[in-house]
Amino acid sequence: MARGRFISFEGIDGAGKSTQHAWLVNYLKAQGRQVVATREPGGTPLGEKLRALLLSDAMHIETEALLMFAARREHLVQVIEPALARGDWVVCDRFVDASFAYQGGGRGLDWNKLETLAAWVLGSTRPDLTLIFDAPVAIAQERLHAATAKPDRFEREKAEFFERVRAAYLRIAHENPQRVRLIDATRSRDVINKELEQIITTI
Repeated sequence: MARGRFISFEGIDGAGKSTQHAWLVNYLKAQGRQVVATREPGGTPLGEKLRALLLSDAMHIETEALLMFAARREHLVQVIEPALARGDWVVCDRFVDASFAYQGGGRGLDWNKLETLAAWVLGSTRPDLTLIFDAPVAIAQERLHAATAKPDRFEREKAEFFERVRAAYLRIAHENPQRVRLIDATRSRDVINKELEQIITTI
């Protein structure tokens, strides 16, 4: 059986990636694909418990990174790799690039440490396609505040934090042109939907 396809969605909080993630899952299902929709941190019972801690409890930066990768390892073993082996399409709301953007860019953790963790935890498994939804921080924060009544620990960060996260995502897009597509998230949903339809035909 042919291996499935692995698509990850990335972007700063408020960029609109979760809305587009849901749209693409429905679109692929309508095309007759077997789709596993999942998210990080989370995706498994243990991962969801770790997610609750990560989004609520203050912790050391390295503890935060290690918990992210612990949840990711469980996610890979229990959900992502079995789905790909079955030939399913996996569509994940955040994956390893989020650690480089948030813990690396936002928090300032040494990227070499994150690269070591990624090599250990991920092995050879990487997304076939990563969609990074990019929007100016001011626009993303306006959307976030309008849609979120109780922001989590990350969503409560200041604009300067998200500027660093955004810069890290732009770096990732620049350094990985074969895998990453940068999406202008300031446009209308319909326009973005049509772009995603076109991109999906290339993988």
